[in-house]
Order: sequence, then C-alpha cells, then structure tokens
Amino acid sequence: SNGGTVMRTPLIAANWKMHKTTGEAARYGQELLEELARRQVSVSASEQGQPGQVAVVVCPPFTALAALGGVLRGSPVALGAQNMHWETSGAYTGEIAAPMLLDLGCRYVILGHSERRQMGETDEQVHRKVRAAAAAGLIPIVCVGERIEERRAGETEAVVTRQVRAAFQHLDAAAVARAVIAYEPVWAIGTGEYASPEEANRVIGLIRATLAGMLGGETAAAVRILYGGSVKPDNIGPFMAQPEIDGALVGGASLDAKAFADIIEQAEVNAA
Repeated sequence: SNGGTVMRTPLIAANWKMHKTTGEAARYGQELLEELARRQVSVSASEQGQPGQVAVVVCPPFTALAALGGVLRGSPVALGAQNMHWETSGAYTGEIAAPMLLDLGCRYVILGHSERRQMGETDEQVHRKVRAAAAAGLIPIVCVGERIEERRAGETEAVVTRQVRAAFQHLDAAAVARAVIAYEPVWAIGTGEYASPEEANRVIGLIRATLAGMLGGETAAAVRILYGGSVKPDNIGPFMAQPEIDGALVGGASLDAKAFADIIEQAEVNAA
C-alpha cells in the first residue's frame, strides 16, 4: 500500500519537550552538526532528498528556537516548534502564532502531541492548527495514537482513524501531501515499552489507507509517516526496515546529541 514507486525521504525528528536552556540548546546544535559531519551522514536540506539521504528536524521549546536556529542556519538540519495557535495574532495570552515561528526560521511544527491532548486539546483544535500551519507554509507533524485502555479495548484502529480524519478533513491534497504524521502509541511514550516494528507498520499502513480513502492513493503515498515512542539507537533499525515507516519522532533519546546522531546515522543506513 506504499504506492510502489514513490520515494519518501525518511525524517528523523527530535522533540525536546520541556528541556534545555538557550545556552544548552546552542551547544547541542553545535555538537549535533559536528557529530553528523564526523559520521559523514547525508542529511537532505529539503523534504524530497536524494535516495540514501535522511531529513532531520529539531524541535526545542519556544525559548530556545532563536538560539538553536542561529546555530543550525545554513545547515541541512531544520528547525521546528512543539506547538502553535491557530490564529495568526490576537488576544491569546501565552500563545505563539505561525508567523512568529516562521520569523525564527521554523520549517516544521509538532501538532496534537498526546501530552497536549491529555491536557485537553481536542481533535477540532488540532484540525484548526493543521489548517493554520498549512496556510502559513509550515510542515505539520501531526501526532496520533491510542492510549493503553483504548488498545486493550481493541479500539486502536477506530481511535487512530478518527484522529487522522479529523486532522486532515477539508484540506486539499497538496497540503496533505506535504504533511507528516507521527504514530505514537501513548502507552509507549517514555515508558521504555514500544510497539513491535511489525505492529507499528500495520497501524501506519492503516493510517496511509485512511488518507488514501480521503484523498487518493497518490497523496497518501507522498505523506511521510513516522513512528514515535521510546525510540533509541538500538531499536531504530528494525522500525526503519518496515516498508510503511518513514522515520521517527524521538523524545528522550533526542536530548543527547550523540544518541540522536546515532539514530540519524542508523536511519540513513536503512534509507540507502
């Protein structure tokens, strides 16, 4: 179901969550670029790279975007944010708008992360954010995934399908084709547990089939779909070997530049 001839450039994304000061972020950026150069990893500067290349994005807290962006500028490693508001400006105390992210050089933005959904973010709000990101020219990394009680109740398919439909309804095919989806089973985030590569591939295949039903096979085949949930240097390989899995959204292991470079290197080896 992966569209046969379509070549999707793998994406490895770092989600730092609420970690690192501006100084720590700048040092990390420097170290990551040095590690990637030392290992001679071929990082694609665009979403559509050459065969054997891998795309990389780092998503620090808002406060560290400027500092990290300054270090990454001119490198092929992209900058991303962890959230944004759906309005372009206004009376939204404490919120951040897409033009502000673009101003700092962001190319990606994580939307609908389970940690935000657990705090009350709804499918409808995620949808509004996805629309706003697409309109602004930011690439959304839309997170979907089931909680442990939903999985035990056999609701994985229903939950994931609902989240995908809600996020991308009423969007045109071109906007969806550029988007990224991250399948993160909530029970695997930060728990040390992770879905088997085969199971993750099955659910990601279902996500692609859902998109195909909405917008056609060609659009579905273009979308990069990542796995997330306790991804580490020693388990990334088997995930990347799966045909439907196009990369990873990395949490804890992305906080260490060497470990994150290890993951990127493994992904590149599997992309070749």
